[in-house]
Amino acid sequence: MRAWKIPVIILTMLCVMISPWSEAFAYDQTAFGWGYKKNTEHNPPDAGKYGKMLDEYNSYYVDKSGEKVVYLTFDLGYEAGYTDMILDILKKENVPAAFFLAGHYITSATDLVKRMHEEGHVIGNHSYNHRDFTTLSEEKIKEELDKINKELNDAIGIRHTQFVRPPRGDFSERTLAITEELGYTSIFWSSALVDWGSQKGWNTAYKNIIDHIHPGAIVLLHATSKENALALEHLIPELRKRGYKFKSLEYLLWKEEVDLPYQFR
Repeated sequence: MRAWKIPVIILTMLCVMISPWSEAFAYDQTAFGWGYKKNTEHNPPDAGKYGKMLDEYNSYYVDKSGEKVVYLTFDLGYEAGYTDMILDILKKENVPAAFFLAGHYITSATDLVKRMHEEGHVIGNHSYNHRDFTTLSEEKIKEELDKINKELNDAIGIRHTQFVRPPRGDFSERTLAITEELGYTSIFWSSALVDWGSQKGWNTAYKNIIDHIHPGAIVLLHATSKENALALEHLIPELRKRGYKFKSLEYLLWKEEVDLPYQFR
């Protein structure tokens, strides 16, 4: 009896030791920076293999239903003095948005976070320290996200954010799997309001969106310049003239299954 018990015990110990390594290599750890191929036909951009990876892990960069909807999303790590103006525009136009917040923003601009929440906007998780998820362990990723939830719970009573945006759009199959397992929906983007609009005026940022707008666009914005806020003020009425409606990110999760008109290779 004792002769075979020792090998079994040793084997069990080895399995326990190897298990974390096996889990770590269960997914492709190749790191990517988010990107897609634009077009001027006003169709959703093709994200190639990136888009396919997102589909597998409860993640979105576009609404592929073909419906003429637009989702406005903001990444905020610090307050530059223009968020009140943006919130005023959204309130005036009755447009919902999503604000992905880093830890510093929640602690330094708490009144603005409260206003976002009170006015019905989605509050998303942008990680506490804005660190590249692909360089972090699963434990550290969870810690980054949990810290945001704690700060939001203390500030406005949100215990768990539904939506997460990886800092700088850096991701891998492993990080997408981790955030999905933690109960998050990862949100990337299919259009962006350029950060350097302040150097060229609001019309440059505005044109960048209008030239590539498409059904189901998830638009990335930053509240870092007055010109970008002014671009938003012009963008909303123009898109409505073109037949677009503005929806909350939650609408993505409520939509019924449909035959998707855009099939990307």
